[in-house]
Amino acid sequence: MAEKKLSKKTLHKSYIRWYFFHLCSMSYERLEAFGFLHSMLPIIKELYPDNKEERIQAMKRHSAFYNTEPVVGTAINGIVAGVEEGKAGEKDIDDATINSIKVGLMGPLAGVGDSIIQGLLMPILLSIGMGLSANGSIAGPLFYIFTFLPIVTVLSYWLYFKGYTLGVESLNMFLGDKAKKIEEGFSIVGLTVMGAIGASYVNLDVVSVYASGETSVVVQDILDSIFPKLLPLLLVAISWYLITKKKFKPVKIILLYLIVAVIGVLIGVF
Repeated sequence: MAEKKLSKKTLHKSYIRWYFFHLCSMSYERLEAFGFLHSMLPIIKELYPDNKEERIQAMKRHSAFYNTEPVVGTAINGIVAGVEEGKAGEKDIDDATINSIKVGLMGPLAGVGDSIIQGLLMPILLSIGMGLSANGSIAGPLFYIFTFLPIVTVLSYWLYFKGYTLGVESLNMFLGDKAKKIEEGFSIVGLTVMGAIGASYVNLDVVSVYASGETSVVVQDILDSIFPKLLPLLLVAISWYLITKKKFKPVKIILLYLIVAVIGVLIGVF
């Protein structure tokens, strides 16, 4: 069987389909499976132009459950494109091998992607944007749009073609000890950034004053002398607990805090 080589045009089509449509058909049963299949269709059509049965089989194997972080996870699409290219050519690769690659990579890359994109990149860019929008300026959202989109586009594009070029050889890069250390490092940096954002933008002060004879003590001054920003820290911790442990929706938490704030103002606490 002659070796087959995917064209750049087809690879670009595959990447663009994943970039724009990875969440186009979500379900609890398959999650991103059909987004992945949609990305693979140009590759399948080019590799098996005259073999309907092979196209059907390829579509079935890429309809299985699949879920990962879509930016960093783009590398999996590139790897699978290279493996499909080898399967259609002279290499002995079965369906189980391709599915094992997808299943083996989607979890680790989801962890790395969540740490980098949602745990580090987004909080940093949003905190800068919030600072720029402090006085109602439109510069904040514009900054976020024109920095976030180029970064994730360049990163996902590079990862797709890096995965395609390296193929299965890239497994060690994504599953090895170095990948785990990188994930842990980004998680720590992300938590540090979130802590800094909480300290900078979350404000909660107690206005109560304790009076005894001619002496009066401001409660907030006592709290600051013991632990500066203690109340904002507790507020962030409570929010985290309600969202992660009690599965509260953000809107529900906002309404809860609004009620507490109104009551606190009426009784003179806040």
